[in-house]
Amino acid sequence: MSVNFDRVPCTVVTGFLGAGKTTLIRNLIEKLDGKRLAIIVNEFGDVGIDGEVLKGCGIDTCPDDNIIELANGCICCTVADDFVPAINQILALEPKVEHILIETSGLALPKPLVQAFQWPDVKARVTVDGVIAVVDGVALAEGRVADDHDALEAQRAADGSIDHDDPVEEVFEDQVACADMIVLTKTDLLDQASLAAAKGRVQAHLPRAVKIVPAANGSVDPGVLLGLGLAVEDDIDNRKTHHDDELDHDHDDFDSFVIDLAAVTDPEALAARISATAEAENVLRIKGFVEVENKPMRLQVQAVGPRVNHYFDRVWAPGEVRSSRLVVIGEKGIDRAAIEKMLAA
Repeated sequence: MSVNFDRVPCTVVTGFLGAGKTTLIRNLIEKLDGKRLAIIVNEFGDVGIDGEVLKGCGIDTCPDDNIIELANGCICCTVADDFVPAINQILALEPKVEHILIETSGLALPKPLVQAFQWPDVKARVTVDGVIAVVDGVALAEGRVADDHDALEAQRAADGSIDHDDPVEEVFEDQVACADMIVLTKTDLLDQASLAAAKGRVQAHLPRAVKIVPAANGSVDPGVLLGLGLAVEDDIDNRKTHHDDELDHDHDDFDSFVIDLAAVTDPEALAARISATAEAENVLRIKGFVEVENKPMRLQVQAVGPRVNHYFDRVWAPGEVRSSRLVVIGEKGIDRAAIEKMLAA
């Protein structure tokens, strides 16, 4: 396979909701200080949470202008409308970008995105260095690809008319099937038996010889993940997925919406409400920024199922409108009214 080294290499980072993609990319940015980077962040929802986490990192070689957020839908469904203009914008930057990172939404299928790199106008200028799938070690060790799917599994087991593969499982399998490297996150939370179980779950879906890289807190040597030089766009037909016979796919199996909240006085109480809401309403993911009364700093909230992390990420900027907004993502049919009521209680 011949690789045109005049083309800008691009690494696609895919993975399920809350697996740790943004943390991984933030660590790569910090460790690659000196290499001129650009990042495309594909949100599922209306608030640029992941982009905000990556911006303001203070690294000269990856300024905020080099971070492009695509919030109009899943990038694998909007490649013509969003992806090509974003690539054109990046390639016009001065000084020239040396490497592009794409963080897909948790629902994205990487194969349609990689196929867009075969388009003549793109292929002449950019190549896919590799596809990295980020997977949640804790969830996998517990037999799931995401947190708290017991209710969904019980429904599926009780109803023989439900397809064998639920949408979440199919997304996970397609992401793994297209990957050149698997990053297994949250390994610091696993003992040896759990780590082996998590690796076994991934290996069961690997159609090719793909390495699994363990990671704690998203820390991986960039030399392991970048510079693979695989020109994946030329090998995409060898990556078999559930959707190979479909011209398009949609995300009608998922709901996403934004909830505006009042300022809170107690972050711990908010975290408890978020956890209880996710548990009661089978929510996959809640993420956002929150105003805490009498605090100069903004509270960042990240929840995967009932597991909630929150911390103050930065000071509110002068003149910035202080607000509280959360993106809620779940499977089709989640009860928005009930979720809003529980979060606002």
